[in-house]
Amino acid sequence: MPRPGTRTLAYAGRVSAANPAESLVELVRRALAEDVGAGDITTEATTPPGARARALIVQKAAGAVYGLDAAEACFAALDPGVRFERLVEEGHWRDQDGPVLSLEGSARALLTAERTAMNFLGHLSGVATMAALAARAVEGTGATVLDTRKTTPGLRLLEKAAVAAGGAGGTGNHRAGLYDAILIKENHVAAAGGIAEAVARARERAPELADSLEVEVRSPEEIEQALATGAPRLLLDNMSVEQIRAAVTQVAGRAELEASGNVTLESLRERALTGVDYISMGALTHSAPALDLSMILEAR
Repeated sequence: MPRPGTRTLAYAGRVSAANPAESLVELVRRALAEDVGAGDITTEATTPPGARARALIVQKAAGAVYGLDAAEACFAALDPGVRFERLVEEGHWRDQDGPVLSLEGSARALLTAERTAMNFLGHLSGVATMAALAARAVEGTGATVLDTRKTTPGLRLLEKAAVAAGGAGGTGNHRAGLYDAILIKENHVAAAGGIAEAVARARERAPELADSLEVEVRSPEEIEQALATGAPRLLLDNMSVEQIRAAVTQVAGRAELEASGNVTLESLRERALTGVDYISMGALTHSAPALDLSMILEAR
């Protein structure tokens, strides 16, 4: 985790640790192009080309900050010489308002990149904050909160990194995509002709992933069918708390259990206390409100 400090960052060609498959520079380039287009008319009209400025990004609500790499890359894309000083540790919960990031560089670059940088930082900090609240909600229960694939297209790995920074996900996130884990859901079962057929075909196709194979189940009958295949993990789909408790009793440790479906911060602990191993929560990414942050600029 980066420590606060002053430095000048050259982002050309850098690949984000959160997103090894895609250059952070390219992600930022697309985001800036969407906002700036042919040019920032207001800034170009009001700010002299050589003007310098300082700016301070401030956290205005309780939460955990995450996304400083992406925010800094936005400013560095327009002014490679911009200097940053990180004033907060990413993923660390703060109950009080406070400074997050100090910047110094081209006034035009700071003004033009401001909204794009703040969009990244506010959203990712919101995800980290939601994850931190979720992790707190299940403390002492033995359950782990996982994220899902309900993410913003193009931002999945950044959002998953924010979840981890906030403290959810245990030792790792839920599957990153369709390529790195087997999760047999009801439509796969329908296509294959049954749970046993689906599991057998999945094991044959990807034996290296068989130890973590998971089957979605919706009833006691489907639980028994999945257990009969030796599936190591079952996904309890949209079950009530009472149904989850019954499933824990029925399975009796023969497979790991994950509860999923309409999970909120308010309902999280009750589900965790049923004895399940995992609770997947799409709201970590698809419904996390942005953390309230603002940037204040001071001309030099």
